Amino acid sequence: MALNLLRFFDFLSSKFQTCNILQIMKWKLYPCKRFNKILYPQYGPILSTGCLKICHQWVPHNGYHSVIRDQPDFTSGTVCLHGDAAASLEMGSKQLSNEQNFLKYLNISKTAKQIFKLLKSSKSITDTMAASALLKISQVETDENELGKSAILLENETVKALCFQFEQESQRLSTTALVTALYACIQLYVDPQSTLMTRMLCESQERLGKGQMLIKDLCLLGEALLNLEGPECGTLKEIMEQVQGQTLENWTSEELPMVYNLLVAGVGKGGKYQELLNKMNSRSLHFASRMSHKAKCDILNAMVVLKQTQAIPLVINLCKHSVRHVPHFSDRELIIVLNALICFGLSDRFFINAMEQNIPKKAFVMQPEAISKMMQHCNQQRILSPPIFDAVAESFVYNSDNFTTKEIALQIMPFGRLNYLPPNVGQLFRKIEDLLRGRFSQFQPRTLLSLLHSCILIGRFPVNFVSKIFSPYFLQLLEAQGTGLDKFVLAQLTQLFMTMKLECRIYEGHSLPPKYRVKSFLTAGQSIESLVDEHLYGKVKNALTDLLGARNYFASRVLTPYGYTLDAEIQLDEEGYVLPASWRDEVFRRIALCIDDQRRFSINSQNLLGKEAIKQRQLRLLGYDVVQIPFYEFDKLQTQKEMVEYLHKKIFPHSYRLAW
Repeated sequence: MALNLLRFFDFLSSKFQTCNILQIMKWKLYPCKRFNKILYPQYGPILSTGCLKICHQWVPHNGYHSVIRDQPDFTSGTVCLHGDAAASLEMGSKQLSNEQNFLKYLNISKTAKQIFKLLKSSKSITDTMAASALLKISQVETDENELGKSAILLENETVKALCFQFEQESQRLSTTALVTALYACIQLYVDPQSTLMTRMLCESQERLGKGQMLIKDLCLLGEALLNLEGPECGTLKEIMEQVQGQTLENWTSEELPMVYNLLVAGVGKGGKYQELLNKMNSRSLHFASRMSHKAKCDILNAMVVLKQTQAIPLVINLCKHSVRHVPHFSDRELIIVLNALICFGLSDRFFINAMEQNIPKKAFVMQPEAISKMMQHCNQQRILSPPIFDAVAESFVYNSDNFTTKEIALQIMPFGRLNYLPPNVGQLFRKIEDLLRGRFSQFQPRTLLSLLHSCILIGRFPVNFVSKIFSPYFLQLLEAQGTGLDKFVLAQLTQLFMTMKLECRIYEGHSLPPKYRVKSFLTAGQSIESLVDEHLYGKVKNALTDLLGARNYFASRVLTPYGYTLDAEIQLDEEGYVLPASWRDEVFRRIALCIDDQRRFSINSQNLLGKEAIKQRQLRLLGYDVVQIPFYEFDKLQTQKEMVEYLHKKIFPHSYRLAW
């Protein structure tokens, strides 16, 4: 304890030059009664004269910065404040360079220890530098609600010294340093009733009343008050009035994201300040190409949180200009961009290309939330990217023990929907089985059902777990969750049951009760089966009519007894003759035509989606001859004759066609 006290006063004497020890005791850094025993041997001779000289030279610089100049009778390493009247002391290029270098190294510091070392190595520290250091400490060392860690930080000698300085000199701090220090103290959970906080809050209110704050100071003060008092804080209205009072055309690309962040923090919730947002969105559109990747991410996050659906051009532009930043994105920044793409239903092939080049290199060290968000985007937009999927599959095998159940499902379900098996498919599904065996009860019922359903789409059958899904207990859980047993959930259950009967003959567990089975897999909205595209169907129908000689020789949109809907069906007798669609007697052979448009494939590929692959696979098992007519083949045909010839080769490859 004594050693820590001595180090603390050594720090004060080296950084702040002089200081009244009694004032420090009043701030209650240490109990006064221990003073003589611990501090007197070293500081007693100085204290006997009345004080330990620490004289702060606070020098104004352009109204916002200040620096202390090395004086003949002072040691270097002092803190410079804003309000000193010593006009003869000006900030030279050396000090300016010192501050720029300090902030540069501060920005790349990852731990409080690095920041403390940086402070100790600096010969002079401006108030802005000191406040920025305190803010950075709060950012790198504390997370939300980590009061314990904040308490430890507040006991650190350097932090105490900085806080003491801000408390004693709050009136002479530059406005930027004042609001930065205030925000940092709030992040460190400093007691709002303490002298330090009271003085800084009063000083901030006073300067706000003068109406001379810059945009960046107004925004930081607003965020600080939101964290301290919440959206009901009356001062926020005054802050927003001053923000709106400043000419928006003069706002820089650095100031725009600050206002967005203030609105996201709570000021803009509930549709407030939409007129201001419309102007900001228009202004940001012009700055998109010149903004830093952090600014782009801040604005994209605001677009999502504030539900700016009318600002799609801005979102597209920001995502487009974010492509070059993908190699430098942190996981959090990547999540923000992907979340914007998901929220607004957008996709950018250049962004995907950039991820394909960079994600495989760092998939093993990425946050599971970032990987999950990436796979969710691929799933939503039907983007099948083997480099990304292979990297995710490899990292999943080794890292998934620490994933949440939701992250597990989000990373695995796209493999089923997009009908893709990675090279390590055996390892991957063994890992999934291990996770399900150990954490089955932790999954939300719908999430678990969707995960198992995605497995059957690619021919991986969760035999060991289906019996639990069909148990009365689990079905009750499904019914109690969310919207209950809607048609989509019932369709998933039915298809899972059909798969066990058709493809897993060894299954002997629970059967799905009839009341949970659907008669058609086509459901409104979300569906496990897709309707045929009308335009493509129209062209095929005309050619098929010419091929068969009449429209009544094939049926359209036929609902089978097994729940699947056929795009077109042709019936044949034992000798191979085509029967009328209305024929109800015995049919020897049924041909199911699958007219597959772009929506039934992964985007920009010829890879059939999982729900279409399982449909065709199971129709064959049910006795149908499945003939696939994909868009990428049929769209190449130019004339009616070519279309008819194509259908003849597809449907009747071994028979000679008579001309009608």
